[in-house]
Amino acid sequence: MPPSISAFQAAYIGIEVLIALVSVPGNVLVIWAVKVNQALRDATFCFIVSLAVADVAVGALVIPLAILINIGPQTYFHTCLMVACPVLILTQSSILALLAIAVDRYLRVKIPLRYKTVVTPRRAVVAIVGCWILSFVVGLTPMFGWNNLSAVERAWLANGSVGEPVIKCQFEKVISMEYMVYFNFFVWVLPPLLLMVLIYLEVFYLIRKQLNKKVSASSGDPQKYYGKELKIAKSLALILFLFALSWLPLHILNCITLFCPSCHKPRLLMYIAIFLTHGNSAMNPIVYAFRIQKFRVTFLKIWNDHFRCQPAPPIDEDPPEERPDD
Repeated sequence: MPPSISAFQAAYIGIEVLIALVSVPGNVLVIWAVKVNQALRDATFCFIVSLAVADVAVGALVIPLAILINIGPQTYFHTCLMVACPVLILTQSSILALLAIAVDRYLRVKIPLRYKTVVTPRRAVVAIVGCWILSFVVGLTPMFGWNNLSAVERAWLANGSVGEPVIKCQFEKVISMEYMVYFNFFVWVLPPLLLMVLIYLEVFYLIRKQLNKKVSASSGDPQKYYGKELKIAKSLALILFLFALSWLPLHILNCITLFCPSCHKPRLLMYIAIFLTHGNSAMNPIVYAFRIQKFRVTFLKIWNDHFRCQPAPPIDEDPPEERPDD
């Protein structure tokens, strides 16, 4: 007999479904835009596609699994563990994609003349593949043994039961808080976030330094180049800020769970933190649409060509709105 669903759980499921319905089409549109617009084929946008793939998977896979965990079905321990691990993989993939984007923007302003020889499409693909492999290693670490199996088995055997433990599937029931705090947060979330903050501060410093220089028109219009870089860097820094804002509350709650087991965590606060983490996957396409002109133009073209049946004018490879003073 399936477990009954309370009104609170029904509201939770409704919000999660709504987030998924925004996240999946929005991020598919991002991938589609990069595919159809040649101007979106450089390394930065390849990393953005990797981020969008992770966000699509959050809406299509993680949210349904989160709903399943919230209902709390009775499952074998390792079955529940497999249900809990995808969110860890995709979170790590998002962080590493954001880090790759930050490094890419840094190289663009630090070595603009050598950038295309250093950041080649082949190297970008290798970096993306490396990020995903590392994400799987980090996210699947609980499957390799860093989990709560020993504690669950002790309770299972104490009740006189035999075989693999059958439990009510819940995230904290199978995932070790030591893993979540010491390994996941302190090693693979917090340091990359701090590093990205430092990288973007350096990017903004270098861009401002170049924009404050008096340059001649014969120097290839570096003012326009750095002005465009400043605008894109601001948009990508906003993506980073929203990611940190969305994920830090849940990690802080995990720290409270580990370091203060007796502390009460309001149920509503936990749900809000979970909504923020999942909702982050729906935010990025909105930021791209409002902040990056090339995406906005391509989104409108896709909409007109495929949904309104009104072909739009050809995409401008270098829209005039990306001037430094825009």
